[in-house]
Amino acid sequence: MESPIKQIRLSQEKKDQLITIKRYTKIEQWNILCRWGFCRSLAEPSIPSPVPIILDSNLEMTWRVFGGEMADLLLIALKQRCYKDNLGTEKETLVTQFKLHLHRGIGYLAGDISSKKIQKIENLIELATNKQ
Repeated sequence: MESPIKQIRLSQEKKDQLITIKRYTKIEQWNILCRWGFCRSLAEPSIPSPVPIILDSNLEMTWRVFGGEMADLLLIALKQRCYKDNLGTEKETLVTQFKLHLHRGIGYLAGDISSKKIQKIENLIELATNKQ
């Protein structure tokens, strides 16, 4: 499936938060942590606030690297979420909503670490499966 999202960049703030998340979870791959963040945001019922995002870090990856074997499923999840939120599924909407969900989700994961909900990888899995 062809994705409208080709390149993914993050703000320096989110890169710094990912470094903290890496330290606690011991997950070394940026793309895997970004997937967790993206899915964390999709799980929230509210629409992400349309805040401007400054993509000023040197952390960059392609959509295929981000999604890996799950790339098509993640794109379908994004389209479904945009449809559910009555935003449409046009290319620009998908690109914008992806950035907003990714950045919001990374922030949520960082907040989960700050509030001690996540102190190791097992806590991340518990959070994802609602076993807290």
